[in-house]
Amino acid sequence: MTALARPTHGRVMGGVCAALARRFGTSATTMRVIFLVSCLLPGPQFLLYLALWILLPSEGKARSAAW
Repeated sequence: MTALARPTHGRVMGGVCAALARRFGTSATTMRVIFLVSCLLPGPQFLLYLALWILLPSEGKARSAAW
């Protein structure tokens, strides 16, 4: 598994799905479809996406961070 950071290339909106796909070894398209299907279920999916967008560093910044 790789570090969880939003990639600078291949992102559509915030890069959250691309980061999760890279972390778990799937394609970004598969992760986006999973996210869209999960939006049909009740729950805080959009809030979680926004929180990850804010909390996950960009790929360039993650390399310079200590963790």
